[in-house]
Amino acid sequence: MKVLLMNGSPRPAGCTHRALLEVEKQLQSEGIETEIVHIGTTPIMGCTSCGICAEKGECFQDDLVNTFAKMAKDADGFVFGSPTYYADASGPLTAFMNRLFYSAGNVFAQKPGAAVASCRRAGAMNTLDHIQKYFLINHMPVVPSQYWNVVHGSTPEDVEKDLEGLQTMRSLAKNMAFMLKCIEAAMEKGLPFPEYERKVRTNFIR
Repeated sequence: MKVLLMNGSPRPAGCTHRALLEVEKQLQSEGIETEIVHIGTTPIMGCTSCGICAEKGECFQDDLVNTFAKMAKDADGFVFGSPTYYADASGPLTAFMNRLFYSAGNVFAQKPGAAVASCRRAGAMNTLDHIQKYFLINHMPVVPSQYWNVVHGSTPEDVEKDLEGLQTMRSLAKNMAFMLKCIEAAMEKGLPFPEYERKVRTNFIR
């Protein structure tokens, strides 16, 4: 089993990364393979609504979005982390997730997802809500924890002092590992995933 962790911060070793490291360490102790992907500082263009992904199965902008989508095919769970910018997820992560889930949303169905946020003081609830909405409309079980999945601080050293935040990250990882093992056990017992109806798309202009 493998979990991909996306660091949606432009800082490769900042507060968000420190939170993800705590999740990663606990997952590894549970026997789960992990990999942290850093979104980096290369600009990520937003979705242009061109529709090419529906024909090609991938975004026409061949960047980290397509790379991650290919990695996601072999992953069993996901953690998306973001710093809090103006009470929301970072711009690069938002553009990334918009394109990723629109072009490759079927890859994520029935694979557990978790959101993690870092902030100096406040605003992180909106960040968590923003990220989790991608899971909720793509058949992804949402992984819980003992409290909101947030760490506080302006530096990784500050985060080290947030003992409750770090414990919340470990609890999140334990729940992720348990959920993955439950899914694996269900598959071994022959319990299949639900078969969904063909998706119906409507609007309210009738």
